Amino acid sequence: MTNPTEIIPGVIFYSYLSTLRKEKVGFFEHSTLVLQVSGSFTLETASQNISMNGGEMMLIRKNQLGELTKTPPEGENYQTIIICLKEDLLRKFALEEQIEVSQKYQGQPNVLIPGNDFLRGFFQSLIPYVHHPEAKITQDMGMLKVREGVKLLLYTMPALKEFLFDFSENHKIDLEKFMLSNFHFNVPVEKFAQLTGRSLAAFKRDFQKTFDMAPRQWLQEKRLTEAKYLIETKNKKPSVIYLDLGFESLSHFSHSFKKKFGKTPTELV
Repeated sequence: MTNPTEIIPGVIFYSYLSTLRKEKVGFFEHSTLVLQVSGSFTLETASQNISMNGGEMMLIRKNQLGELTKTPPEGENYQTIIICLKEDLLRKFALEEQIEVSQKYQGQPNVLIPGNDFLRGFFQSLIPYVHHPEAKITQDMGMLKVREGVKLLLYTMPALKEFLFDFSENHKIDLEKFMLSNFHFNVPVEKFAQLTGRSLAAFKRDFQKTFDMAPRQWLQEKRLTEAKYLIETKNKKPSVIYLDLGFESLSHFSHSFKKKFGKTPTELV
């Protein structure tokens, strides 16, 4: 995911663009609060498709891969404010507020936050930070804004306590199911290992047992096989699908495709 402009380093970010942009891979390492100023934002993961428009807020769960679509309103620009809720910050908050969580979060990984006067006021209070980046707001001030945001989220939706303060380690999830749902995301093998709750060594070992193949080799084979299916069966154009299948460039896709199948993708069209 392309990094937006930092307003407060590592904490509050601002995204601004004038044309539609689709980013195939968004990796959310930390829980993230997205405040939509204008335009629409859509997040599609393996399990959920969720959207919001200007004036709305979304809380995104940590450790996720997703496709982002950012659409500006007609004649205007797309704008969002992003607050990164890092785990060390949330741990400190939980200690100070004596918050305890007795169970793992079981709800949806991405949640639309209903608006109210308090959250709308908080929303508006962030705008000056965006309009005056030269003010060099201190890190301490940034932390105060994040704490305010977390308090208001809990006030609005108390059930978010498990969402925000579940610090348990990722348990090992079904490797085969996860990879078949997420193979098209162009992320390093290390990220796949993290998302399945494994060390890199354990991921490679479990992967070999599950697929009888090394991860990188399997990913290449799976993506190319899917590409062939989409071109031959669904009449998809190679120039349309290569990014959606995790290839960085059309030339790389065409070269790999010909190496495996003996023909370029365009020869199948």
